[in-house]
Order: sequence, then structure tokens, then C-alpha cells
Amino acid sequence: MTGVGKVLVVGASAAGLSTVEALRRKGYTGKIIVLGAEPHPPYDRPPLSKQVLSGAWEPARAALRAAEALDALDATFLLGDPASGLDVGERTVHTVSGSALRADVVVIATGARPRRLPGQEALSGVHVLRTLDDTRALGRELVPGTRLVVIGEGVLGAEIAATARTMGADVTMTGPQPAPLALQVGPLVSDLLAGLHTAHGVRLRLGTGVVGFTGDAGRVTGVRLGTGEVLPADVAVVAIGAIPETGWLDGSGLTLDNGVVCDSRCRAADGVYAAGDVARWHHDHLGDLLRLENRTNATEQAQAVAGAILGDDRPYTPVPYFWTDQFDVKVQVHGFLPADAEVEITDGELAAGRFVARYRRNGAVTGVLGWKMPKQVRLRRNDIAGLAPAR
Repeated sequence: MTGVGKVLVVGASAAGLSTVEALRRKGYTGKIIVLGAEPHPPYDRPPLSKQVLSGAWEPARAALRAAEALDALDATFLLGDPASGLDVGERTVHTVSGSALRADVVVIATGARPRRLPGQEALSGVHVLRTLDDTRALGRELVPGTRLVVIGEGVLGAEIAATARTMGADVTMTGPQPAPLALQVGPLVSDLLAGLHTAHGVRLRLGTGVVGFTGDAGRVTGVRLGTGEVLPADVAVVAIGAIPETGWLDGSGLTLDNGVVCDSRCRAADGVYAAGDVARWHHDHLGDLLRLENRTNATEQAQAVAGAILGDDRPYTPVPYFWTDQFDVKVQVHGFLPADAEVEITDGELAAGRFVARYRRNGAVTGVLGWKMPKQVRLRRNDIAGLAPAR
């Protein structure tokens, strides 16, 4: 298929690589360039807070593809050179090194960067976790007995806390919500997660924000809460969410509002598309803009973008999905779990520690959650009303 000219993919993580693979799978034989900010070949992020952090996996095992598979894609990978600007009209991407890369189609897949707290960069021992290098730096400090404070009670914070505890660290989790993942899964399951962490020795100091750090000789010694309390810390991790990586697009003329705003075909402008954490697109079945930060969406949206580039004129209307592994529990979520939803157990039992919960709002099923029941929750996905997977 040669009707489309050169394709430039900006971003060499899951969404970027999946775009390339989908283009080749769909028969595109033209030139592809992949521009990556990091020096590493494409790697998977979910294992960073679990298997790679704990040392169960060597970092190389997180690679998304072997070198031979990347070579087989017949794409040019330009790594370690972040994008610094985009001329939409000319479809030309400028890089930090001074290169100017022109293409017929540009795919923006630059992901997101971690939110930070004021003062954290002035102290050693305060970490974020987004990249392979972040994980290596944190892992070196998590020796048994280390006092770790995890700031953030969402998916990433909870996973880091669980992993660090299995490594023998003395872990405290703090954040403004009342329980882990309270915003993502609602009170029933977040209370169960609180019990899970407590049972494994994680101290929960939740329901209060963090206002700063204490330090000595440039090294963190504590985390100061809004209550005035200071949590002693040898190491701290800030896991308070992420910001779409769109700064390099300032002045490009694209609409930037909590991501690159796109139509239902993930198109931001003529010949410019976005995929993954950075994309905020119109979900036709929801009638609203949506941005998802998860591994599954990165792959599925990339496939939709590849199809759109090659003339497949269909809206991208996925059922959102994410999962998290904490200690011996896998939680999987399909759809949406509104805080005010009615929750019913459809499979298994809470007391048995294996169940599927169905979330209903205004009479319609909006989402399902599985706790250690992967097969059953996948089947219950079909109960969700009004949403259809992208195919």
C-alpha cells in the first residue's frame, strides 16, 4: 500500500511502536521514522512499578520487542532526541538536536510526564517513577528497612507501595483520598485495598495532602503533611498523576487542553494524529472528549490511528480498561465506575476474596470490576451498556 507518503511517529513507547506495527500489519510499505526522547528502545511501562522495581526482572526484559522484531519493521528509530516543535502546515517536527524531520503524516505519541511537588528537585532521595531510568534510581535505594513514603494513593502509588513492601522497605502511603484508588474504583473496593495494604504492613496516612519536605544536607528526611505532621522518610516517591507531554507543541496551532484535542478519528489536524496518554479525543458513544492513561488504550488507539491514516473512516469508541497488580491481587476494570453507582456482586464472594462487581448508574451498567477473577470479569464486560470496542 503506497497511497500514503512518509509517516513520522513522535514517541517511541507503547503507542508509538503499536502505530508502526499496525501500519505494517495493515499493508503500509512506505517510509516510517520513529522519534524517541529516551535513548532506550521501546519498553513496557506497567512492569516498572512491579517486576522491574523489585528486581524480579532485569530491565531488558521490559523491552516491548526484541531487536530482530524491530529490525523487521523496516522503520528508522531516532532515539535520545526529544521533539521541540511542530510546524503543522509543513508537517515538520523539530528536535532538540536541531534536526527538522518532514513527513506526510505525523503521529503524536509523546505520552505524559509525572506531576511534581514544589521543592522535590532540591532534595536527593525524592523520586518519580515514569521511565526505566526512574525505576533503576528508585530500586537502588529500596534496601530492607528503608523508610519509604509514597505520596499518592492512585494506581501507581499503590503499586509502588506494594512492591516496596515486598522488598522489605518500611512503607507509608499518604494522599488526600480516604483509601487507595478511591477515585478509580469507589469505596467498596478501595476499602478492600486499604485492608490488603494494611495486612501486608503498609501504614496508611490518608485523607490529607502533602505540603512539602524536610531535609538535611540536601537529602530528604521527611514528608510534611497539611496537618503539620512530618512523616520520617529516607526515600520518598511522588506519584500524584501525570501531565500530557504537549509543551513541545506550544505555538503549533493545535488545540491543547489536557492533551492534544482530536476528533473521533484521533485526528488533531490534517495529516496529524495523536495516540496514547497524550491524546484527548471525541468519543462518539459518550458524546464527550476523553483521555485515557493506560497500557491497553495506548495499543488500541494506535491501531485505530493506523487505520485512519490508511483510510479506515471509523470512530474510535473503546470500552476503557485498566488493571493493577498489588501483592497477590489482580484488579481489572472495564468501563467506568462512578462514585455514586450502585454496586452488586455478580460472581464469587467478597468474603472468599474473589469476585466480580457490576456498577450501575441510572439503571444502566457503566462498568465491571474483577478481583482475582480475570475470566469472569472479561465475560461480564458485555454487560456494559452503550459502549462498543474499537475493531
